[in-house]
Amino acid sequence: MTTKLLVNRARISEAKLAERAPALLAEGEVRVTVGDFALTANNISYALSGEQIGYWRFFPDAETGWGSVPIWGFGTVTESQCEAVAVGTTIWGFLPMASDLVMRPERLSASGFTDGAAHRQELPYVYNLYARTNDDAPVLTAMADLRSLLFPLFTTSYVLDDYIADNAGFGAAQVILGSASSKTAFGLAHYLKDRGDQRVVGLTSPGNIAFVEGLGYYDHVIDYAGVASLDPAIPTVFVDMSGNGDVVATVHHHFGDQLKASIGVGATHWEAPRAGQALPGARPAFFFAPGQIAKRDTEWGRGEMMRRAQAANIAFCATLGDRVTIVHDQGGEAIAAAYRSMASGQTPPDRGLILRF
Repeated sequence: MTTKLLVNRARISEAKLAERAPALLAEGEVRVTVGDFALTANNISYALSGEQIGYWRFFPDAETGWGSVPIWGFGTVTESQCEAVAVGTTIWGFLPMASDLVMRPERLSASGFTDGAAHRQELPYVYNLYARTNDDAPVLTAMADLRSLLFPLFTTSYVLDDYIADNAGFGAAQVILGSASSKTAFGLAHYLKDRGDQRVVGLTSPGNIAFVEGLGYYDHVIDYAGVASLDPAIPTVFVDMSGNGDVVATVHHHFGDQLKASIGVGATHWEAPRAGQALPGARPAFFFAPGQIAKRDTEWGRGEMMRRAQAANIAFCATLGDRVTIVHDQGGEAIAAAYRSMASGQTPPDRGLILRF
């Protein structure tokens, strides 16, 4: 049987385990057993934006109103009706929170393949790419857990930094990051600081200030109540990972016309109210990383942005030290409990979860 964690698409804090009869393989298909995968706040953002962006469509389930939240992790081909993909092939990429799945490998190369399943053809192609890992370089093999845990988040960070640079920093002198303790946020802080063009300010909850300051990536760290202490005359970019409408409104009203860009990325505070009223300053806009990746693919060549991001991520992860503590757990009940904890915001920011069915 195939075991899945299904999430209520209307109330994403609700999750349950479900058993499904394994799908039969057609010619050209493979069955992939899902191995170690990461669970992060990014997966909660996938669930929250599942209808808007289409994340529920990647791994659909027959039960109305419930869906499988995508995760990033490893898989092994355990059954094959595809001559070009042998049993024992290992892959890394976008997978369901399930024990296994059926894929249709296409566009095969020595480095991997794309899933050619019909229902995925209109979805962003970057999520349909799977890297073959059997012959990975030792440096990549050594950071397998970090690859699942941080590469997807830090790739978003890298692409965000590129997006800001591509727009000449929006003419701003500083970038403020909401939910500064989140991994996507501190990844962006690292890349911004490394580029050195703008001051980087972190907004976080009082309980996370010490952690965020200890990262060393921010020039200044304050709690959410401290926005009024910032100079409103400084041209500013706001990148919000929290999705908290009250925080967004506070920043907009404080900086007014000096807010040159307001970029929404995630929703770590997904239960908080969204910003509903018209706000001064730049109009809030949701950042969709595949859009910037597609732009760079046109300008630099297909896959070049992702190649650069992976190289940057490898270098960044090598410097993390003990900033992230990796915790492993296994089994459907453990996965369900971990998901509920993550959805309720109870997972500490310095903890990285690696799970398997």
